[in-house]
Amino acid sequence: MTPGHRRVAIVTGASQGIGAGIVARFRQIGYAVVGTSRSIGPSGDDDVVTVRGDISDARTADRVVHEAIDRFGRIDSLVNNAGVFVAKPFTDYTADDYVHVAAVNLAGFFHITQRAIGQMVMQGRGHVVTMTTTLVDHVDGATPAVLTALTKGGLGAATRSLAIEYASRGIRVNAIAAGVIQTPVHDAASYDAVAARQPTGRVGRVEDIADAVLYLENASFVTGETLHVDGGWAAGH
Repeated sequence: MTPGHRRVAIVTGASQGIGAGIVARFRQIGYAVVGTSRSIGPSGDDDVVTVRGDISDARTADRVVHEAIDRFGRIDSLVNNAGVFVAKPFTDYTADDYVHVAAVNLAGFFHITQRAIGQMVMQGRGHVVTMTTTLVDHVDGATPAVLTALTKGGLGAATRSLAIEYASRGIRVNAIAAGVIQTPVHDAASYDAVAARQPTGRVGRVEDIADAVLYLENASFVTGETLHVDGGWAAGH
């Protein structure tokens, strides 16, 4: 496709792990990508633009959307991958924990999604995918995570609300509820005990999430859906 007509995706939390895997998969199918995170570096790929910044800051969202439009002329997809997870007993959370988790998981989603959908409305089409977690619906007693449930649960509800609000304007909005996903950031052996508790006998891989994103990207009749990518954890609990 020529510039202005090929598909363009924004991916948050794009510097490593799941985000980097999603960027790579979009590039494999010919999308241009704008990736953002606090630590992301320049890309050697002319069709990947990187924006370093804090996603909880509205100014970062402004810069990301500006780069997408200025460089590629449009925004077809947004993947809200950035997020933080702080596992503590409820009474051990501090006020700073609350502010930090809410800033990234909620404010980060709000700022970038509002701006991206604004552009998608002008185009008459678009797709948003937001990462949540299977812990929202199926609590694991070994992993206390109230702030995750509070924020990621809110994103699941927002996904359904936005899907209905914008369905008539050609915009789809979906979510992925991820189970435990092994990323290069952590030692593979550290997942062994968790894998033993999974119905499939393994934890997820980055490519499992990337595949799910592309499934939703191509599923033109799917909107308002939360797709569990958790190896059967949700089904078994």
